[in-house]
Amino acid sequence: MDPSAEDTVRIEAAVFRRLRDHLVKRRPDVQNIDLMILAGFCRNCLADWYREAAAEHGVALGKEEARERVYGEPFDAWKARHQREATPAQLAAFEQARKRHG
Repeated sequence: MDPSAEDTVRIEAAVFRRLRDHLVKRRPDVQNIDLMILAGFCRNCLADWYREAAAEHGVALGKEEARERVYGEPFDAWKARHQREATPAQLAAFEQARKRHG
């Protein structure tokens, strides 16, 4: 049985919330640069996608407000508590990944 369009939206929203909660509560230690290297997206990308989707639905959302919805707190607070300086190895891997991910 295929879900209705309304069910699909609810399911997809629940999946997003679960991903966000996983990154916020269980894995705040995972660095954005590592996400970018491995997956080609990070928390900031999710926030940008969130803001773009809001705009498509006529909802104006600023960059920082979208980030707060993804990070679960103001970005600067999250960054101060969790973000480490990228290592030379991470920076080199990031450059290689950028070429792969385009």
